[in-house]
Amino acid sequence: MIYFTSDQHFGHFNIIRLCGRPFKSLEEMDATLLERWNAKVKPGDTVYILGDLFFRSAQVEPVLKALNGRKHLIVGNHDHTWMGKVKVDDYFESIQTIKEVVVDGRIMTLCHYPMLSYPQARRGWMAYGHIHNNIRDDYWPLIVRRSRLLNVGVDVNNFEPVSFDEMVANNRSFIASHVDDAKINPFDLNCIEA
Repeated sequence: MIYFTSDQHFGHFNIIRLCGRPFKSLEEMDATLLERWNAKVKPGDTVYILGDLFFRSAQVEPVLKALNGRKHLIVGNHDHTWMGKVKVDDYFESIQTIKEVVVDGRIMTLCHYPMLSYPQARRGWMAYGHIHNNIRDDYWPLIVRRSRLLNVGVDVNNFEPVSFDEMVANNRSFIASHVDDAKINPFDLNCIEA
């Protein structure tokens, strides 16, 4: 199985408040993220992590050892600090800033940051992280109008890695619940293809 995820921010207490995460403590958040990951991802599964796995965490190596799956890291803006503290090649199959993959016949560009123009944009998909569940910035209406841009962040994906189909369903649901914030016609939501 192939999964996608981003922006766990293991070790980052303030992310609970900043993103409105439903956790009472850092320990609860980190434990829940690890538990949900391993409940879903089996050791032979592939996981594309689109950045910001940790932030100010003192527990990098124990968490990396505990996370199931064959992991590929797409580097995010908070990854450089923790990456210098461990032998990353021991934990990741690949490490890149942008990656193109084919999943079930779909061409996908993977990057930590959402891009409006990307390789294969006319027929491919763009999976991104970075923005968490932020709908306040001026890029939000643009992202909503791009049917093939999919947020893999845990804040819109039930705090767990997701398959392509789950990612599409979760993004549809998230957009539908914030359609007024994007100032778009609700009928335009049908543009998100599976």
